Amino acid sequence: MIETVYLEKEIKNHPRADKIINRVNPKRVIEIERYQELFNLKSQSFRLQKNKPSLILAKKHGKFIHPIPEKYGIGGKENYYFSHLLNCPFDCQYCFLQGLYRSANYVLFINYEDFMEEISKKKDQETYFFSGYDADSLALEPKSHFVAEFLPFFESLPHSFLELRTKSIFTRPLINHQAIANCIVAYTLSPESICKEVELKAPPLHKRLKSIVDLQQNQWKIGLRFDPLIYVDNFESTYKNFFQEVFSKINLDLLHSVTLGTFRLPSSFYKPMKKQVKNQKLLAVLEKTPDNQYTYPPEKLEKLLHFCTEELLHYVNKEKVFLCQ
Repeated sequence: MIETVYLEKEIKNHPRADKIINRVNPKRVIEIERYQELFNLKSQSFRLQKNKPSLILAKKHGKFIHPIPEKYGIGGKENYYFSHLLNCPFDCQYCFLQGLYRSANYVLFINYEDFMEEISKKKDQETYFFSGYDADSLALEPKSHFVAEFLPFFESLPHSFLELRTKSIFTRPLINHQAIANCIVAYTLSPESICKEVELKAPPLHKRLKSIVDLQQNQWKIGLRFDPLIYVDNFESTYKNFFQEVFSKINLDLLHSVTLGTFRLPSSFYKPMKKQVKNQKLLAVLEKTPDNQYTYPPEKLEKLLHFCTEELLHYVNKEKVFLCQ
């Protein structure tokens, strides 16, 4: 339940803003000049706001698409991410957003057409666009209607591919729309025991798998994102059983790609996250690397990544597997 919506004055008469406010039906709407005046405040608690986030409706300025980091692609020639939304209703303890932002409030940029205009400039070449870098692509869909508006747009751009990264089970806008060849619904998945411990507020594994089955029955291409892999005691049996469960349900003919990556953080996010994360042991085992990352000690990292890669290749051709490390 979102009780408060903050609205930039510049867009207060925008039809999309009106529709979103009507869907949210908040107790109060407060006008502001720019979203940064709230979102970037120093004297606020990410952890407290996470319990009851507000929604900030804003207009995006500046760049609308950004190149993704090297080696984070899934086979495309050119790769970009875009963020129509900042922050997520789920509370995954490993999420880097807790170290990136001071605020847990949602920021929704409603000028979708400006994103579309920038994306369309790449329409003549094979290009992948990743949604869900700074948020979950589907979790706020009942309010934002982002997917409902972007699917027809990407349908008109056959050389442009959209990845919707999610843990959400809200799949109605996809089920109600005929599957399009250039959209990948990419689910982040973890073993059930890890979901319960560190993926707080997110749907459990069995519900995510049910959503994947439903989507594949409607011919949607699926991506599997085993990222981050979490090092736990007896990780071999945990992940072996996990992969067996996942691939007993997946239609491999509609599997677009699989990514693997172990838990890692930029060093600039590590200290802010330590102040926010409930599960402190998750961060306590990480070590700083020479390239200013925090991740598992080399021996643990190599064992975890090697084991999971070998297990995964029992089910999937290596051409579909991409390491994000």
